[in-house]
Amino acid sequence: MTRLRSDPIHEGVRTAYLGTSEFAATVLRRLADSPHHPVLVVTPPDSRRGRGRKLTPPPAAEAARELGLELHQTADVNSDESLAAIRAAKPKAIVVCAFGQLVKEPLLSEFLMLNVHPSLIPRWRGAAPIERVLMAGEGLTGVTIMRVTAGLDSGPVALAEEVRVKENDDYASLSARLASTAGEVVVRALDALAEGNLEFTEQNDAHATYAEKISPEERRLDPSRPVEELQRHVRALTPHVGAYLELDDGTRLGVRSAVAVHRQGPNGSSKPGKIVATDDELWLVGSDGMLLLEVVQPPGKKPMSAADFLRGHPAPKKAT
Repeated sequence: MTRLRSDPIHEGVRTAYLGTSEFAATVLRRLADSPHHPVLVVTPPDSRRGRGRKLTPPPAAEAARELGLELHQTADVNSDESLAAIRAAKPKAIVVCAFGQLVKEPLLSEFLMLNVHPSLIPRWRGAAPIERVLMAGEGLTGVTIMRVTAGLDSGPVALAEEVRVKENDDYASLSARLASTAGEVVVRALDALAEGNLEFTEQNDAHATYAEKISPEERRLDPSRPVEELQRHVRALTPHVGAYLELDDGTRLGVRSAVAVHRQGPNGSSKPGKIVATDDELWLVGSDGMLLLEVVQPPGKKPMSAADFLRGHPAPKKAT
């Protein structure tokens, strides 16, 4: 175990912040409301998003502007320009949260860098810890504050706090609770640094698991899989990525909410992939039961209830 000491300063620790996503924006707002409000926020450049391909700033950049914080947008945090901006800010610590860029030397050596990670490290290191914990059906996750090192989420841990996964959690609800917790935990870590009491403990690599980035292929729901697995898959990818069924006519039907039922559905259906429609319900036959499709999304449309879908669209027959 190692301990980092800093001279106690009543105004807090002078920080810079590296973040991109909505999760990072939530943590930034909490940090800005603490004695450790950032003197510089670093995010990627604006990018084109959505069907209209409108140039849109990252959520963390929007939050920085709302909060009146100095903002530096860069495609490479390790560039000479970015290094100069960070050095000019003179931070005692740099907080990294859902940033999406690899931090390299000399940044790693020049500054104390604290990573905010939404899992109980060393479990679910990597890019998609929230999705993977939901897909795995685990009941417990959390937030870890650790030192940034050259390895993937392998640095020593300062603080961790558990967060329970609720039965009906999807990515949106679990991510929101984790982000709220993360803001509180990183403030506690900086409080400890200001008081000279921030301690680090090395991880046990033998317990590490990896949360690989969600691949395009993983978005497709495979009807041959158990229905509980399909239900977890939908929740893990809602609403930011989106799961879908590949229909036998070659089109895709997005699935935004679904419930696993371990029994035969309407009409005693038993062949995996068959889709059965009643007056206001859609059912998918899985390998061991039925998946009730509560909210679906046709191509080019907004999400809608199965009942609304059936009022305006022909009922699909099969998913492949």
